[in-house]
Amino acid sequence: MGKDRPGSLRVVLDTNVLISSLHFPNGALSRIWVLLGGQVRLILSPAILSELAEKLRGKFGWDEAELQRTLRTLVRRAVIVRPTTIPDVLPDDPDDNHIIACAVSGRADVIVSGDRDLLRLKAYEGIPIVRPMDFVRMVGGTR
Repeated sequence: MGKDRPGSLRVVLDTNVLISSLHFPNGALSRIWVLLGGQVRLILSPAILSELAEKLRGKFGWDEAELQRTLRTLVRRAVIVRPTTIPDVLPDDPDDNHIIACAVSGRADVIVSGDRDLLRLKAYEGIPIVRPMDFVRMVGGTR
């Protein structure tokens, strides 16, 4: 598990953002990886890692060895939290509730998501929910 650095922004990336940035490394969201580790600290949970693995394996046909290497890298670069309570904020999509639980448990400063249901909330318990490109702009990641 990673340690926090003073002044780091604690961020939960929704699974869709993780997939977009990992599966399309030259895409618009690849800029997020440049930000991680410096001023941005990634917060993950086992539920997010599990959903990520399932989707990369099933929908995107990732090779198991490549998938496991990627997951190990994520775990090394992130703070892993294990939420004890999963809120029922979005009953139609339990995976979204795991994103919220991770953010609350990990004391995140922001949730980054492209998911309409999460974005409609705008915030949860004081944690803003923003679009990926808004996040990149917010932390000065555009050039």
